[in-house]
Amino acid sequence: MTSRFSGTRFPKPLWQRDPLHLMDRNRTRTRTRYFTPSEVAAHSTTADLWVSFLGKVFDLSPLVTRFQGDALLLPITECAGRDISSWFDPQTRDIRRFVDPQTSCVRYYTPRGRFIHTPPSGPRSDWDNDVDEPWWKDLQYQVGLLSEKTRWIRIINTLTSQEQLLEVCSEETLEEILQRYLCYNSHARSYTWKFDGAVLDMSATLTENGVRDEDQELDQLGLDRDIFTPAVLLHFNDDLTEG
Repeated sequence: MTSRFSGTRFPKPLWQRDPLHLMDRNRTRTRTRYFTPSEVAAHSTTADLWVSFLGKVFDLSPLVTRFQGDALLLPITECAGRDISSWFDPQTRDIRRFVDPQTSCVRYYTPRGRFIHTPPSGPRSDWDNDVDEPWWKDLQYQVGLLSEKTRWIRIINTLTSQEQLLEVCSEETLEEILQRYLCYNSHARSYTWKFDGAVLDMSATLTENGVRDEDQELDQLGLDRDIFTPAVLLHFNDDLTEG
């Protein structure tokens, strides 16, 4: 499945070409891709519709195309680009259920109205219950995972003095953050990445590299996060063979 990020004037990083899996430098599949809520929110049209729920990110664009014109798409299209975890029971990971007071039957709880693959309240001749997997359980729609905590960092190129502010996922390794940064500097691998004078381990996360996430502490102290955004310094290796 391909990503459809648009509007960028830079070459697409590897994670945009294969959003469900990140690729290592040998182009072999590695870890599942993490997304920020803002990245999910960017896919908010019927032609490009993503949602997140229970920590997963789904691209429902093929579902919308398949059921185009169906009124049962309305609750889904109304929530395009948003998190819909409130629709689900975190224990069963299925749509929430309730006992209908009129029929005393257990039904899906859909306060926004029925949507694709949820059955009607009673017998109907136009309801096709021959569904192998409802869309929320069908992994063909999953493009990755939603980050539990995002954070901002500054990446400073010490050669050109260019500074780039990036929102990244706390679960991402430095190599995965580098892939985000490639659209700003296609030779990012020709640099040594450092923080506080120490060379960073590109296979580890920011926290594992000693770059603490101090957002909560800053909030408690009433300090502006933007002033204390950690800076990762890039030192050129005089080698452009890593483009």
